[in-house]
Amino acid sequence: MPILYIDAVPVRVDDSGEVSRVGLLLRIGPEGNVSRALVSGRVHHHERVRDALLRHLEKDLGPVALPRVPVSPQPFTVAEYFPTPGVTPYHDPRQHAVALAYIVPVAGDCRPRQDALDLVWFTPEEAASPMVQQEMPGGQGVLLKQALAHVGRLG
Repeated sequence: MPILYIDAVPVRVDDSGEVSRVGLLLRIGPEGNVSRALVSGRVHHHERVRDALLRHLEKDLGPVALPRVPVSPQPFTVAEYFPTPGVTPYHDPRQHAVALAYIVPVAGDCRPRQDALDLVWFTPEEAASPMVQQEMPGGQGVLLKQALAHVGRLG
């Protein structure tokens, strides 16, 4: 049975509401490889999606990130991760997961926690570059490009 997840793209917005920066977590994988990642995690049993989104944003970005999550968040897309590569652009060898994907403006000071080493802010152009995209495993680079297109910042 698929497991429900959230994926969140933390962004900074300028005074006109345009996305000016995209935050990507820097992680070291089990094999010692460096990767970039979105905020991501499971929705617990009896947990509202909004609460899961806030919990994972705080867990990965710290308690003073000040995310601006709407009262009734709407995902910009749904990503279906399969354990078998190639079924969709999204791959998770551990499980079949369905992720609701959100773009979340953050206004506070972000200090990565848990297994993230750092949070690096990229311009939308830098985030969509091949160099950054190749550092994002499991199709998260595809998801990031969809987020940028959704806010009119791709190409």
